[in-house]
Formats: sequence, C-alpha cells, structure tokens
Amino acid sequence: MAKGPSYRVAFRRRREGKTDYQQRRSLVLSGLPRMVIRGSSRNISVQLIKAEVGGDKVVVSAHSNELTKKFGWRGGRGNLSTAYLTGFLCGYKATASGMEEAVLDLGVHAPTKGSRVFAALKGILDASVKIPHDENKLPDEKRVKGQHISEYAKELSSTPDLYQKRFAEQLSRGLRPEEITEHFSLVKQKISAALQKVEVPKEKAAGEKPSKEEVKKKKLRKRVVAAEKPAKPRVKKRKEPEKMEEEK
Repeated sequence: MAKGPSYRVAFRRRREGKTDYQQRRSLVLSGLPRMVIRGSSRNISVQLIKAEVGGDKVVVSAHSNELTKKFGWRGGRGNLSTAYLTGFLCGYKATASGMEEAVLDLGVHAPTKGSRVFAALKGILDASVKIPHDENKLPDEKRVKGQHISEYAKELSSTPDLYQKRFAEQLSRGLRPEEITEHFSLVKQKISAALQKVEVPKEKAAGEKPSKEEVKKKKLRKRVVAAEKPAKPRVKKRKEPEKMEEEK
C-alpha cells in the first residue's frame, strides 16, 4: 500500500468497487434523474433516482421479482429477457409519474455491448423514456425475446437427459424453453395493459379548495421561511427639535 504525506485514501465504496465518484459527480451535475441498473446472477433491479441535498431519493423502481409475482413471468430472472422486461416495467412507472428523461448510471459496470444493462436500457427506451445512448450497444431484438434460448432447446430435444438437465429449473416452473418467445410477448402485453390504467395525479381546478394536509404544509413552510429570515433591528425614532421645545 502506498505511503507518504501526499497519499490520499480512496472512499470506502470506491475501494470496494461499488461507486465511481467521478462518474457520479458528472451525472448529478447534469440535473437529470439517474436510471440506475444493477444485477446479480439471479435478479435485476432498475431504479430512477434523484440526487437531493439530504441524499438520493428513489422516485420509481422495478425488480425482477415483480415480473414473477405480478405478471406471471416463468423464465429465469437473470437473463436478457428479464432485464428487458424489468427495464420496460420501470420505464412505464417513470412515465406514469411524469418522468420523461433521464441519464444512464452504469456504476462500475463495464459498458459491454449487448449486456443485461443495455437490455434493460432497451426496455426503458421502449417505454418512451428519453436516455442518451449508443444504438450499437443495445442487444439484438431476437436475443431480447429469447429466440436463441428457444433454438438451443430445440437442438437439445434430441437428447432428453441433457435437455432436462439444462432447463430443469425453467421446466419446474411450467415453461418449456421452446415457448419462451411467446411467453415473453404475453408478459410484455400484461405490463403495458396494467400500467396504462394507472392514473397520473391531475392538477386541481381553480376553485377547488386545498386539503387539510396541504393547508398544514403551507403553514409550516411559512413558519420555516419566517424563522430563517434575520430579525430586523429596532430603530428608535428621534424626536424633532420643535416638538421637544413644546414639551418643555
């Protein structure tokens, strides 16, 4: 380890390989919310995050577990198809909450062409969220739909033992790998149908009265502003000479 008076120890998260602070600073200074995509061997998570003074605030988020529990996804939760659908889900949530533009936060992930990160990005873009990107980095449409898995399963169908071994987990969930493309399209339609029914909060009419909570918040804001204002010094008015003589 380096020593000396000029050596500066890196931040803990940088030493652990979790945060690239230089990249994070440039993303925060852009003024746009960050679309954070992270994944493990079995799951994918996508979050839309805004940087605030008190810390990061998660506006919307989506996890691959939601695909299984709410939309009936029976495929693996760590592949390209899952990454796309998770990004598609988060993108729809973002547009429903009024977020239409963001920047991609890769963290310390290498920007590998066609990776799960860019599969999730493709799903976000298809949900009408604008994110600056390089088209060449996005994966092929056939791979996103799982067509390569379907073709590989058809090849292995002639060897039942190997077929059962490779796709045991997927078969246990009731999905034949040859049908993954159709299943992918069905789950995507379910996400679109479910989230198009989500109502975006509407602006109040001109004559509509504010709620009790809004009134309380408004009063609290006024008190905070009043407390932050510096107190004005009291200046004692001097009496004019003519009035002073009259009093005498």
